[in-house]
Amino acid sequence: MVSKSSSFNLGGRKLAITNFRINRILYCVIIYLWLPFMFLRIWRKGRKSPEYRKQWFQRLGFFKAPKGIEHGLCFHCCSIGETIAAIPLIKALQQKHSKLPITVTATTPTGLEQIKLAFGDSVFYTYLPFDTPGAMKRFIAKIKPQFLIIMETELWPNLLHYAHLNKTKVLIANARLSQQSLKGYLKVAKVSHDMMTHINKVAVQNKEDGQRFLQLGLTEQQLAVVGNVKFDIVLNQELKQASHKIKQLWAPSRPVWVVGSIHLDEITAILHAFKSVLAAIPDTLLVIVPRHPEYFHTVEEHIINEKLTMVKRSDAISPSKTTQVVLGDSMGELLTFWGIADVAFVGGSLIEHGGHNPLEPAAFSAPVISGPHTFNFREVYALLENSEAVLIANNTKELAASVIRLLSDKPYQIKLGNNACQVIKENIGALTLLIAEVEKLLASTIKPQ
Repeated sequence: MVSKSSSFNLGGRKLAITNFRINRILYCVIIYLWLPFMFLRIWRKGRKSPEYRKQWFQRLGFFKAPKGIEHGLCFHCCSIGETIAAIPLIKALQQKHSKLPITVTATTPTGLEQIKLAFGDSVFYTYLPFDTPGAMKRFIAKIKPQFLIIMETELWPNLLHYAHLNKTKVLIANARLSQQSLKGYLKVAKVSHDMMTHINKVAVQNKEDGQRFLQLGLTEQQLAVVGNVKFDIVLNQELKQASHKIKQLWAPSRPVWVVGSIHLDEITAILHAFKSVLAAIPDTLLVIVPRHPEYFHTVEEHIINEKLTMVKRSDAISPSKTTQVVLGDSMGELLTFWGIADVAFVGGSLIEHGGHNPLEPAAFSAPVISGPHTFNFREVYALLENSEAVLIANNTKELAASVIRLLSDKPYQIKLGNNACQVIKENIGALTLLIAEVEKLLASTIKPQ
C-alpha cells in the first residue's frame, strides 16, 4: 500500500466504503492481484543487480529463523537510508539489552547489505515480506516480536494487523509524513485510521509531520516530537582515520569533489559539469558514488563515453596524478568518502526524486551543493539554507559554477562547511529523546529473559 513516497489509489477513485472490514478485504485482494507485478519488478531490477533475484521465498514469509529469535525486538528499515539512521539506535539498545534477540528487516538488497556490514551475526536479518495476509502472518508467527520499531513511515496494514494480534508494541521512529503522502492515506481513510489504532507511539521529526499523523486518526497521547535522528551522526576516530588515509593515498594535494547517491538520470549532468570544472581547475579529482549497485556498470559506461580517465574502487587501485574520476563501486563507504571532500554534491536532487541526506558531508564540514529537488529533506535543507550552509544548483551550468567557486575560494569553502557543521551541532539530540521513548515502551513490554 504505502511507503513514504507512494500512495494507494484505484485510478484516482476514492474508496467510498464505510465498513472497515470490507476495506481491508479489498486491500488484501488488490495486494494479491499486484503480487505478480511486484515479483516482475524485482526480476527486472535483477538484470542489473543480481541480488534482487535471490531469497525470493523471504518476500513471501518463508525463511528459517534462528533458534531463540522469538520474543525480541524487530526493526524494519526499508532501504539503505533508513538502515543508516537506525544503526545508532539499534547499537544503543544492543548495549543496554544485550540478551534481547534482534531481527532487522529491509526491502532492498542494499538495505540488507548495510545491516550485514553494521551488525554481522549479532542480529538476524531478512527481507520484510510483501504485505499479503499469508506472508505477514507467517513472518510474525516465526519471530513473535514483543516490540516492532519501524523507521520513518513504512506503514503496511497487514504487518500492523498481525503485530496487533500478536500483542506486539509498535513504535514508528524518526517518522515523517509529507502532504502528498497524507493525501494518499486519506483516500483509504478507514484503513489508515485502523493502522493508527495498532500503533503505540509515533516519534516524529517535527510538529508539522505530527499534525499530519493526527489527521489520520492518531491521538496526542500516541505522538512524540523528538526531532530528526539523522542529525546525530557519530564520526568516530576509526572513520576519521580511514578518510585521512584515503585522502593521503588518492589526492594529498588535489582538490576533491565527491558526488554521492547519484541516480542514472543525473549522471550526464554531473559529468558535463565536471568537464567544465576541469577546464577551470584541471587537477580536480571527482569521486562519484551511485545510489544503487545496479547503477555501477551504467555509470562506468558513461564515464568511459565521456573519455575521462577512471579507476574503480573495487579494483583497489589508487588514482594516479592523471586519473580524473574514481568510481565508488563499493558498499558502505560513502560516509568515508565524504570525509575527503573539499566540495560535496548530494544526489537525487537534480531530478524529482527528492534528494538524499546532506548531513553526512556536513558533519565533515564539507560545503554542500544540491539540486533543486529536496522535498525528502525539506526541513533539513531549510535549516542549511537559512544558515548559509548549502548552494542550490538548478542545472548543469549552475552546478559547475558552484563547484568552481568553492574550489577557487578557500575562505568561502571553509565558511560554508563550518556553517553546515554548526547546523548539525545545533540540532543534535533526537537520538537521546528517541531512545527514551523506546525505553518507556520497553519497560511495559519486554518479558524477563
